Amino acid sequence: MSRNHPAVFRDPDACTDYILSKVGKNIVLGLALGLGKPNHLANAIFNRARRDPSLRLKIITAITPEVPGWSSDLERRFLQPILERVFGGYPPLEYALAVRRNNVPENIQVCEFFFRPGAFMNHEHAQLNYISTNYTHAVRDLMDNGINVAAQLVSAERRPDGRESYSYSCNPEVALDLVPAMRRAEREGRPVAIAAQVNRNLPYMYGDSEVDPCEFDAVLDHPDYEFPLFAPPKESVSTQDYMIGLLVSSLVRDGGTLQIGIGSLGDAIAYGLIARHEHNERYQELLRRAGILDRFGQSVQRYGGTEPFREGLYGCTEMFVDGYVHLMRHGIVKRKVYDHPVIQRLVNEGRLKEEITAAVLDELLGAGAISAKLTEEDATLLGRFGILSPEWRWEEGELTNGTLRIPADLNDAKARRELEAHCLGERLQNGVAVHGGFFIGPRSFYQALRDMAPEERRLINMTAVTYMNHLYGDEELKALQRRHARFVNTGLMVTLGGAIVSDGLEDGRVISGVGGQYNFVSQAHALPGGRCIIMIRSTRGSGRHTTSNVVFNYGNITIPRHLRDIVVTEYGIADIRGKTDREVAEALVRIADSRFQDELVRQAKAARKLPADYQIPDAYRQNVPERLEAELEPFRKQGLFGPFPFGTDLTDQELILAKALRHLKDATNGNKGKLLQLKPLLASLAPPAEAKPYLERLGLEAPKDAKEKILQRLVTHALAATGAV
Repeated sequence: MSRNHPAVFRDPDACTDYILSKVGKNIVLGLALGLGKPNHLANAIFNRARRDPSLRLKIITAITPEVPGWSSDLERRFLQPILERVFGGYPPLEYALAVRRNNVPENIQVCEFFFRPGAFMNHEHAQLNYISTNYTHAVRDLMDNGINVAAQLVSAERRPDGRESYSYSCNPEVALDLVPAMRRAEREGRPVAIAAQVNRNLPYMYGDSEVDPCEFDAVLDHPDYEFPLFAPPKESVSTQDYMIGLLVSSLVRDGGTLQIGIGSLGDAIAYGLIARHEHNERYQELLRRAGILDRFGQSVQRYGGTEPFREGLYGCTEMFVDGYVHLMRHGIVKRKVYDHPVIQRLVNEGRLKEEITAAVLDELLGAGAISAKLTEEDATLLGRFGILSPEWRWEEGELTNGTLRIPADLNDAKARRELEAHCLGERLQNGVAVHGGFFIGPRSFYQALRDMAPEERRLINMTAVTYMNHLYGDEELKALQRRHARFVNTGLMVTLGGAIVSDGLEDGRVISGVGGQYNFVSQAHALPGGRCIIMIRSTRGSGRHTTSNVVFNYGNITIPRHLRDIVVTEYGIADIRGKTDREVAEALVRIADSRFQDELVRQAKAARKLPADYQIPDAYRQNVPERLEAELEPFRKQGLFGPFPFGTDLTDQELILAKALRHLKDATNGNKGKLLQLKPLLASLAPPAEAKPYLERLGLEAPKDAKEKILQRLVTHALAATGAV
């Protein structure tokens, strides 16, 4: 069948009819990860199978977006207006609702290979049907599962010639490899349908994300189905997170490569890098005050630095997060890479600058990238990188702009002079500052991308996950681009042997997934000068429920100990690559919370991993949260290290309420019995006038019954305890 034009539909049910006509009643549907899900089309296919038991539907996807819920009446009062403001108009995914309600029909199976962290820990269908895979193997596993329908959200832009062009935008990472694989299967006899749903709210991304409409068999395109993008609000950045981000920022080398992820830890790294670049004196003062340079200065000096960024960084990341936009705005992510090994090597060596001079021709000639008598291929190469001005082209052994003609011979002195005078461009072109696989983030992130001028957006090349996440194919080019690579990932726990727990619990339940973490760890070990930094919050929980995330051993691991590299907690840096088990255990005990160090040492000694006479050095015995708070406090008084360094969707009033409600939750630990114990203390606590706006926001200014009266008093108590009233 010719695919000169896709079939365009204005209704998701009609589009579903067309898809079923192509593939039949056994549907294996691959949906893009995260933001790129075509909600209306996915819902139409799911509901068709729900109504028709003769259909078999298997959905394979990852990171299903869901609007958060609440677990109590008080949470509802606080969250509901925020959720309506932030997520209003986002259509829920019916398959996710069915999984959450435990009513997935027997003829439907929903498989994910990466959960939104913690979203489905106690849902049987999700746990039974989880697929554990490295992200670079997603296409292979989709094909092995018999995928015959692929569907995702795309953006659209009108070209100057009036034609519509599409962009994979937020999710080219699987599609760029999956679509060719499905077309090969189609030629071998597998019926397939590749579908898109257009949503012009998606930022239109250029480069590898741009896709010819003819790639698709079916396109759903109607304004009624263009919905607000899923935009999770910013998480607050804690002291724990800030200290981890600060430490990581000192391990990043100027002129290097950076990969970071989403969430408060990603924000903390970006903030630390900006502080290093723009507030360097205060940055270095904090490193000294916190003892980081005294205790971990050797690692900082060897792998990173503390000076501002002169050359800047290049971003190579599976997940493109808004932190990169901030780093670009602050002139930190600015190192451009080029998709030609000779060009990239000359740039790395400083022999090719952004400003084009005649010397570049000799450099390329000497490197064997071009011949003295320029061929059409040579001219195309020179034009692609702006070394030749765009109006010049090769034609029968000459360069011409339609008026002048110059022999394309660098050995001809006269022709060389004319070429240098007329044909050279001004600056290197088609450099990329960030390669990314997919993106998702707050509303401000999407708006920032939409507001970028096209030439700035072209510095961000959203491309296949196989490009960022491993070195196979173009190894020479990737190694040249990814110099001094720092791949920064998050783990849940680290064992004293150096193994990392990131995806699941000891009992086998999956919290999230492996995703691309293993890919970046193995890549860091393969790249000259590459390092993988795993961030671990040293503890979780609060009060007497606090537990250590540095553990002696654990029954589930994500990254085996033979791939150990660098681990960072809020208390320091453990450089454990190539070290003995004793050295690894010592380094990790030193960055554990001091409340748990003695027990860790006891376990290590019992297992003969530390000598019987080992003692923790005094310099590492003050690893407690109170010390970190004291170290940051002077800088917070200067307006630094706030809870939302890059903004928030919450109002000032909601931030105050969130703090009070969090205090209340911590005080009771969700225990209704403790709430009842507070009732006598609250009986005479009349709300002061300053509490009225907050109580109005929660609908508790005029209690209608005893329950609301108790809630009013509890909130008033929490506001007073946190200094709001």
